[in-house]
Amino acid sequence: MRRLLVCLCVLSLGVSASEVVNDVTGLNPVMAERVIVPRTEQEVVEALRSHPGPISIGGGRYSMGGQTAADGALQLDMRSLDKVLEFSPERREISVQSGITWRAILEYIDPYDLSPQIMQSYANFTVGGSLSVNVHGRYVGEGPIVGSVKAIRVVLADGRVVNASPTDNAALFYGMIGGYGGLGVIVEATLGLAENTRIARESQVMALRDYRPWFYREVASQADLLMHNGILYPDDFSTVRAVSYRRTEAALTEPDRLSPLKQGSHLQRVGIRLSGSPSGIKLREAALDPLLFRSPKVQWRNHEASLDVSELEPISGADFSYVLQEYFVPPAQLERFVGELARLTHQHRATLINVSIRHAQADPHTLLSWAPEEVFALVLYYRQGSSKLERERAAAWTRDLIAAALRCGGRHYLPYQIHASREQFVQGYPRAAEYFALKRQVDPSNRFRNRLWDLYYQP
Repeated sequence: MRRLLVCLCVLSLGVSASEVVNDVTGLNPVMAERVIVPRTEQEVVEALRSHPGPISIGGGRYSMGGQTAADGALQLDMRSLDKVLEFSPERREISVQSGITWRAILEYIDPYDLSPQIMQSYANFTVGGSLSVNVHGRYVGEGPIVGSVKAIRVVLADGRVVNASPTDNAALFYGMIGGYGGLGVIVEATLGLAENTRIARESQVMALRDYRPWFYREVASQADLLMHNGILYPDDFSTVRAVSYRRTEAALTEPDRLSPLKQGSHLQRVGIRLSGSPSGIKLREAALDPLLFRSPKVQWRNHEASLDVSELEPISGADFSYVLQEYFVPPAQLERFVGELARLTHQHRATLINVSIRHAQADPHTLLSWAPEEVFALVLYYRQGSSKLERERAAAWTRDLIAAALRCGGRHYLPYQIHASREQFVQGYPRAAEYFALKRQVDPSNRFRNRLWDLYYQP
């Protein structure tokens, strides 16, 4: 009788029969057994207890290699678990369901002059997805998002609900953050917040060889610098445009408190289109970006935090996709890796649109940490074809870049196309053995699956 009631509960959810699940690139169609849309924690619990087979977990689907889906699995589409559960302006904390987007959080906390402590550059992601990949942003003096997470609430494979934090069930906490849905379902998170202040944008151009000492002198040591990134220009990779955001009391030039929805920057889109050729990149470097960064810009921190991915659209088409990769290297290895990046990009004739340089403090605790020590991050945005030949070319370029990062003592980021060999994965993430041991403990039947773990995990 109980099993019948559970099955009826599952059928009452938003359920679709066999459905192709894809990500934002359109490159990774996965045939799920079915997709359900839980709206409460209890519906997640009942789904796990009633379904005996594999489970995968999806949110905004901004990962780019099948990390949110597995062939033949029941997919939990978490986007309807989107409520604010508790909010304390005094403690600067907010507790939310994991399917909520950062945009919704920003809209909720902005009237209180508060801002997320750490988040990625675009606000379309769900919180659960951000935690599952341990995102980072452009925040000076910060590291991955795990540094702002106070606690999480998790549903395990047997339907048990467990609370975890850095001090309570810490092993599970540091396995779940950056764990790509392999251990359980994050249903709630408590996040730290920061003050929403006015910020003024600054920009200057310099040689790559000057960037690192300049960064430590003019950015890392400045208490009023809140956000920063560098733009590294292909095709010769020798010039960096440094873009910083400094706390200010100056008058706003952008009166809106949040960025408009679905209204990306026209100049940004033009720059992406121009960058499809070496001559276009030169034109962007010499003319378009100087125009884009010429005028002073004073805005709210939340205005910059609420950027919408629409400024990158179209991300994919019938025969192409714009795709990301990311590599992390120790600071002393920055110039060496950029040299390897330039060599390999030319060798493989890859269409690299943009490289963004970020900085992150160390994250020594998560089991799949991409920053066990302080790192510079290099975010690659490139265009590739969707044909079999173009995919193979992109995979060869990626594996060579991963090898170069490993030689520099660095590693690659896991939310993107799954091209790394198993040997490269193990070398870049040496604590994976601990993660897999934890998975055998909390998910002994290997129920939580996706294409990432189907490749690298050997139960």
